[in-house]
Amino acid sequence: MKPEEIHLGDWARIFIGENPPAFFMEALFRIALIYIILMVSMRIMGKRMGSLLTRNEMIALICLAAANGVALQSPERGILPVIIIAVVIISFQKYIAWRAMKSTKFESLVLDDMDLLVKDGYLQLDKMEQTRLTRERLMAEFRHNGINNLGRVQRAYLEANGKFSILQYSDEKIGLSTLPTWDKDFQDSLPKAPANYACRSCGNIVKGPKPTEECDRCHHQDWEEAIIT
Repeated sequence: MKPEEIHLGDWARIFIGENPPAFFMEALFRIALIYIILMVSMRIMGKRMGSLLTRNEMIALICLAAANGVALQSPERGILPVIIIAVVIISFQKYIAWRAMKSTKFESLVLDDMDLLVKDGYLQLDKMEQTRLTRERLMAEFRHNGINNLGRVQRAYLEANGKFSILQYSDEKIGLSTLPTWDKDFQDSLPKAPANYACRSCGNIVKGPKPTEECDRCHHQDWEEAIIT
């Protein structure tokens, strides 16, 4: 379409476009057929497509949506290419799932692996940097799970599908508060661990008076009184 043919008040072009009216009746058939193609494709690829997706499953879903969108909006595009694309995507996805089940190395290569974010109450800053996960995002996940003390976290994993898995200690622990620093009233109400200070960067605990030197784990110099829960 040429620039001089575009007018702001051309409501017929804005809402209907350049398609002939008969195409809207055809679009109903296209929608129904594409819906069936998507439903069958999702059914064949398995129940995982209805839950939290891996990267490969997300890619397959996006490719299916992109292929269907073109055929749905353009009268000159047929449905057969959509069916061929769906068959290729399904076959490729099923092959990846089969190979991943047979080979742990292939699964790690294609689907990625989990990362250890917290170990025995200490943040693994190198892994957080590698996964581009911020400290506040991780603390928010702990608060969401009712954890107000980092020392209670025995292990925290970032799974290959992007979901967090958190294992907690059952007994009382000393650690860094997971509450935001600006919520002073709530922070002050938590039970403190006398003569124990936590590094705000990694959660390292130091006993004695408030440290004035750098943390020996992360080399930051930002301390706060540890809590016990």
